[in-house]
Amino acid sequence: MKTFNKNLLRFGMLFLLFAAYGATMAQTSFVTVTGTLKDAKTNEKINYAAITVPGTGIGTVSNSDGDFTLKVNSSLNAGYFEISHLGYATTRFKISEAVDKEKTYYLDVQPVKLQEISVIPKDAREIVDMAIQNLKKNYSQVPNMMTGFYRESIRQRRTYLSVSEAVVDIYKAPYSGLQNDKVKIFRGRKATNVKRADTLMVQLQGGPQISMLLDIVKNTNLSIALDNLDNYHFEFASIVNIDNKLNWVINFSPEIVKEEPLYNGKLYIEQDNYAMTRAEFSLDLSDEEKAARVFVQKKPSGLIFMPTSTGYLVTYKEQNGKFYLDYVRVDLKFRCDWKKRLFKNSYSLMSELAITDRRTDNIVKFANQEVFRSNMVFTDKVQAFTDVDFWGENNIIEPDNSIENAIKKLSKSMKK
Repeated sequence: MKTFNKNLLRFGMLFLLFAAYGATMAQTSFVTVTGTLKDAKTNEKINYAAITVPGTGIGTVSNSDGDFTLKVNSSLNAGYFEISHLGYATTRFKISEAVDKEKTYYLDVQPVKLQEISVIPKDAREIVDMAIQNLKKNYSQVPNMMTGFYRESIRQRRTYLSVSEAVVDIYKAPYSGLQNDKVKIFRGRKATNVKRADTLMVQLQGGPQISMLLDIVKNTNLSIALDNLDNYHFEFASIVNIDNKLNWVINFSPEIVKEEPLYNGKLYIEQDNYAMTRAEFSLDLSDEEKAARVFVQKKPSGLIFMPTSTGYLVTYKEQNGKFYLDYVRVDLKFRCDWKKRLFKNSYSLMSELAITDRRTDNIVKFANQEVFRSNMVFTDKVQAFTDVDFWGENNIIEPDNSIENAIKKLSKSMKK
């Protein structure tokens, strides 16, 4: 099986321009909580925080500006929503005091309080090994049906070339066994703009299916290759508090040289049960040519492609004693040069998937023709729309100001 990163990018010559169309869907009764997250001491905005309704699978994530919108079905009679972020105290707020009000919510930094006697294993690798041995205990062994919000964008320097987003349904297979996760698009929209001067069209291949492959707990043989711990050197970095639980932070870096590059990063492992709760990593770019081969699926002859930075974030959320995939983010930057031509450009690609709901009842696998596959291009498949009421009761990640403006500008340009 090919590793996920071989399917991340596809290059092709400019040949098509897409427009945005409208769509609607039925809605049920729900309440909406909207706000901005800030540090209580510094007043700085807090991005990528998890906003959830305790006891349910409902949630969303704050954007890079700290803004969020959470939609809660009224039939749940939920009393509170909860905000958590690495390094901050998990805090609950009353839904009744937040509905239909644009508020700022402040989080307090939570210092790490160690026990009087804290025994730390001597070997960081031993901790990672224990986490892998405890996967069956810590992660769901039954299938789940999840709802997620997926967004991807492509920029040429500072100019957005495309923004696409969708509500997706996810069949989340058990964390043991050979079943694969499946994704299908429920509703979506896109806005695409390619200038006449462009000679290169960049597309992100795999869409939300790639996000599922980045579940490092389920796909230890893919993603960062944790199926063989000999690939990496591990060492302790620190101890942090996540959702009021102490976590070891373990740095990892390549220990050996392989045909494909490995990764540098951090694993967050809860002390009480050895559950992996978070992973931050990036591709080793020390060999640029080797790293470039990882990403390119197809490119024109004479094009020189070089990745300049990569960033991956995967987080998990605990519910009723089990951990579930919560959020995946990918940030890629690269440059392109044409041989013997006056052409040089830099590109930025971003994708993110937030799990916004989860259930374990009435699980039915998707039909094969409905499944979004890793060789598909999301912008080619997503159903475009312009109806402002399209998202209805579905939780989404609030668009950053820059992305929101890009969608408006791109949509206007498509109508001309």
